[in-house]
Amino acid sequence: MSHFSTVKSIIKRKSALVKALQSIDNGRWKNCVEVSEEATNLYGYQGDKRAQKAEIIIRRKNVGGSSNDIGFKLQEDGTYSAIISDYDSSHYNKTWLDSLCQNYAKCTVKEVAEENGFSFEDHTENGEIFVTCERSY
Repeated sequence: MSHFSTVKSIIKRKSALVKALQSIDNGRWKNCVEVSEEATNLYGYQGDKRAQKAEIIIRRKNVGGSSNDIGFKLQEDGTYSAIISDYDSSHYNKTWLDSLCQNYAKCTVKEVAEENGFSFEDHTENGEIFVTCERSY
């Protein structure tokens, strides 16, 4: 049975986190992000219900063979912490989380820009994301 580890983050905006998860890894999880208002149990690689709960979940069947669920749990301070099993942390590690956070930042900027009447464009060069926001008068 794999142990789950919790990784603290600065992620606060649920909608941007969901969009970032749906678009990371070339859209691999586009239709696989499960979102609920109440935290739901995560499941291990054998289908066993775990004590860990999360509001945003990628179920193990979408993570990969012999994998566990990956979850994002809302904390009291309004941030989401990633819950990733030790087994899955070989792939979903700091590098992957950094990429997710970069994608989350882009999604957050896009949401805030559009909420405030700005157009949004982005492009990526050498792993860096460049963003342009404009407002027409």
